[in-house]
Amino acid sequence: MMPPLPLTILMATLSASTPPPPGFGVEAATRFADLALACVHREYPNKIAHVMSGDADVRPPRELTPAFYGCYDWHSAVHGHWLLVRLARTHPEAPFAARAREAVAKSLTPANIDAEVRYLSAPGRVSFERPYGLAWLLQLAAELREWDDPQAREWSATLKPLEARAADRLREWLPKLSRPIREGEHDQTAFSFGLILDWARKAEDRAMEQLLTERVETFYGKDRRGPLSYEPSGQDFLSPCLAEADLMRRILPPARFATWLRGFLPEIPNDGSTKWLEPAVVTDPSDPKLAHLDGLNLSRAWMLEGIISGLPPADKRLRSLQATAQLHREAGLRAVTGAHYEGGHWLGSFAVYLVTGRGIRKP
Repeated sequence: MMPPLPLTILMATLSASTPPPPGFGVEAATRFADLALACVHREYPNKIAHVMSGDADVRPPRELTPAFYGCYDWHSAVHGHWLLVRLARTHPEAPFAARAREAVAKSLTPANIDAEVRYLSAPGRVSFERPYGLAWLLQLAAELREWDDPQAREWSATLKPLEARAADRLREWLPKLSRPIREGEHDQTAFSFGLILDWARKAEDRAMEQLLTERVETFYGKDRRGPLSYEPSGQDFLSPCLAEADLMRRILPPARFATWLRGFLPEIPNDGSTKWLEPAVVTDPSDPKLAHLDGLNLSRAWMLEGIISGLPPADKRLRSLQATAQLHREAGLRAVTGAHYEGGHWLGSFAVYLVTGRGIRKP
């Protein structure tokens, strides 16, 4: 296991051409890349959410969604590809980089993406992978947009029809959504809104950015006293309260965010304590739902780091936030072993999102 990163590095962010933080080297990157390489084209076991309109729809995953059929389910296949793109971009000379490129090239072909667009657009699939999988698809598109590389530009162009369809599907849904979805699994809106907002800014989609900002302010702007003591539920991999705070720091300036956070999570201490939020413990990592809690530790860590990045530098809560983020980072990364496919098919993506500082912009 790699050593903990200094807190100054935890708060750092990556630009389009900046290498990953010191301490996250080729050995750790290779371990995470291998997890994705082992599953992006592994078709079975497979858990599909597939609406069938007739006998003709009874087909194997590789025919239904030929770009993203591995890694147990569609959304995990999408962020598995994101992981490979992210690591090939940040570690271009690493031994795994060529294999990562080969795997992505095998998936992101015009024919495969055309089939994905047809699948997503078919009757009865209006809610397919909404919002979580679609948000990760846009995150993959954003990663490719940022990468100054000829092959990445080719992949980005190939992905655009699916990127556009996913964005349209979300754009159609957002004005009709009357309430936020506050849960610790895939349907949660706060986490997905963060990914979508980051994509909209990278894609310079001002209409989507404005729509999302309005929805975020309406859904969350007046929230007070988030029920953090109710967390976690037994199979959460996302924190409803921390994800909301990590989202709000994306749209509020530091002073306003500091005030909002004080009203929303008043239990964050000023004394550097970590007792207010302890890492979750997984009792059976071979159980696909119970293993979610390992992902919760990883996502809590990056959400806490996101909250840190949104606060003024003199905020008295920073020490507690930093120490708590470090505890969750260490607990989460220890669990990314690949020993059980139930966690191995997706935890690597969460680990890479955390250790590469994805989602945190420089001031």
